[in-house]
Amino acid sequence: MFKFEKEQMVIEIAGRKIGGQPGEYPTALSGTIFYARHKIVEDERKGIFDKAAAEDLINKQAEMEDTTGNPALVQVFGGTPEALVKYIDFVAEIWDGPMLLDSTAKEARMAAAKRATEAGYADQCIYNSINVSIDEEEFQNLVESDLEASILLCFDPMDSTVEGKLNVLLNGGKTADKGMLELAEQAGIKYPLVDVAVTPLGNGAGPAVRATFAVKAKLGLPSGSGIHNIPSAWDWLRSFRKKLKEEGLTQLAKDVHHVCDIGANIVQVMASGDFVLYGPIDNAQLAFPAVAMTDAVIAEAAKEMGTTPVDNHPINKLL
Repeated sequence: MFKFEKEQMVIEIAGRKIGGQPGEYPTALSGTIFYARHKIVEDERKGIFDKAAAEDLINKQAEMEDTTGNPALVQVFGGTPEALVKYIDFVAEIWDGPMLLDSTAKEARMAAAKRATEAGYADQCIYNSINVSIDEEEFQNLVESDLEASILLCFDPMDSTVEGKLNVLLNGGKTADKGMLELAEQAGIKYPLVDVAVTPLGNGAGPAVRATFAVKAKLGLPSGSGIHNIPSAWDWLRSFRKKLKEEGLTQLAKDVHHVCDIGANIVQVMASGDFVLYGPIDNAQLAFPAVAMTDAVIAEAAKEMGTTPVDNHPINKLL
């Protein structure tokens, strides 16, 4: 429990505030929808999906936001330009909060940024992401868009240390010519969200979490990650769950993964994270209570250091 000497930026996207001192604002939580092999998706290339099921998932996350006070974000994933554009159009119709434009394909991200601009809902969109692999075509597409918020990914494949992650932000690290902060400014990004890029256990997970402290202490920027990737990439956990299934303990195997998955989010929050990309939106009713509890613990301690939680903080809504 601590308070940063550096003034902390608080950004507002689609009415949700993210950042500040630990214990001041509740942690923003982003659930992913239409991810690979998501059961509600019928054709992942054409973007055909069960609209009623998708709306239900988004509404359940929204209900958890109302209950706990933790800002909700929808991370919209699409593998193709056609699919991602259909997805974000749908989400924008039923959700007025922030949504992340996400894909492993730059063409899809570019199409989404262009569509959000043309359709007039760019102000609720967060680009995912500006990183060391962004090329001139994608960068110019972002410049020409109306998007003002983006994830800045602190990932350098040649340096996973805390210093390496800061170097990516400030100077481009060992693989890019410009720092992500400079690129973001040139692209018209006013609301940066720093993703400390959590990698698997034994391959930089610890330094990545520690980098959250460093980014906030030195730069005062809202920071977080998709830390649920730790259990997802943990070979031992995969083997342990397999053993449980072989013993006929299928439900326990599922529970073990959920415990580690949600527990990872708590690690990020305790490390002063302002936002967490918690994974499948299907897990909203697991992630929100766990993070809300963690936020309340931090806020209770932070009060002794002069930090006052906002009115809609979990410590005020749930106690």
